[in-house]
Amino acid sequence: MHAIIATWKMSYPSVCDAQHLLQEGAAAGDAVVEAITQIEDDPTLNSVGYGGLPDRDGHVMLDAAYMDGQTLRCGAIMSAEGIRNPILAARKLCGRESNCVLAGRGAELFAIEEGLPMRDMCTHASMQHWREAIRMEHRKLSAYRDHDTVCVLALDEDGGLVAGTSTSGLFMKAPGRVGDSPLIGSGYYADARYGAAAATGVGEEIMRGCLSYEIVSLMKRGASAQQACEEAMNDFVSRKLELGEDAGSMSVIALAPDGTFGAATTLDVFPFTVGNESGVHLCAVKNGVVTEVTEEEVAKLP
Repeated sequence: MHAIIATWKMSYPSVCDAQHLLQEGAAAGDAVVEAITQIEDDPTLNSVGYGGLPDRDGHVMLDAAYMDGQTLRCGAIMSAEGIRNPILAARKLCGRESNCVLAGRGAELFAIEEGLPMRDMCTHASMQHWREAIRMEHRKLSAYRDHDTVCVLALDEDGGLVAGTSTSGLFMKAPGRVGDSPLIGSGYYADARYGAAAATGVGEEIMRGCLSYEIVSLMKRGASAQQACEEAMNDFVSRKLELGEDAGSMSVIALAPDGTFGAATTLDVFPFTVGNESGVHLCAVKNGVVTEVTEEEVAKLP
C-alpha cells in the first residue's frame, strides 16, 4: 500500500513523478522531496521557492518543514533567504536531537555547510509584482490570492509516513513574519501509527487551532482521515464564530496508514492531488463534498 496527497492543482505534475517513485518502492520521504522540489524550482508558481512573492522589504523569505512519522523527528527552516530547495534543508535537519529548527542566517549557513544549492530566489516577475504592491500601499492581501503553501503527505510500502511543507509565505509580509508552515502541529504533523495531516491558508489562523496535530489526534481516537479533517475544521470554525470572527481562509489534508485520505476547507472550492495504486487524481472539496475533478473543471480551479 502506498499513497500521496498534496495541496493545490499546481502539485499535479510533481505528484505524478512522486507516485511513480512510490510504485517503484521508494521511501515516503523521497516521494515528498520529489514532489516539493519540483514546485520550489518552478518560477511560474509564485508562492513557493524560486519566484516566490517578496516580503515588505523585497526579499523572498522561505519556510519549510519535514517530519518523519515513524520517529516523530522533524526538521524546519524559517525566514531563510537564498536556499534553492528549502525542503532539502528541512529534511537534513530532521533526526537531529537538538538544533533541528533553524531560522534566518542560521538556516542559510546550515544549507551552505551541507552543500545545498543556493540562488537568488527573486525573478523579474516577482519583483515587478512587489513594485506594483508598493505603489498600491493599502491593498488588502488575502490567502490563496497572495500565497499558498505546498503540503505533501506520503505513505510508502513499508508503512513510512512523511509530511512536508514549503512556502514563501504571505506576500508583503512583515520582515521576520512566520506562518504555520514550519511549525510542528500547526502546519504539519505525522505519526505513522495513526496518520499525517497538513494545512494551508492564513498561518495566523491555522496556528491558533494547531489543526494538523488535532487531525492526527482525532485519527488516533478512531476517526477516518475525512472525518478527522471535517471535525477539526468544524470545531475550530465554530470557536472562531463564537469569538465574533469569520471562518477565515484555511484548508487541510490528511493521509491514514491504510492509504485513505481526507480534506476540508473554509473555501467554496479547494483543489488537491491524490496518488495511489489506482493512479493520480485531481480532486477538490466543493461546498463541503470531496469529489474528483474533470479535465474541463481543472482550468477553473484556483
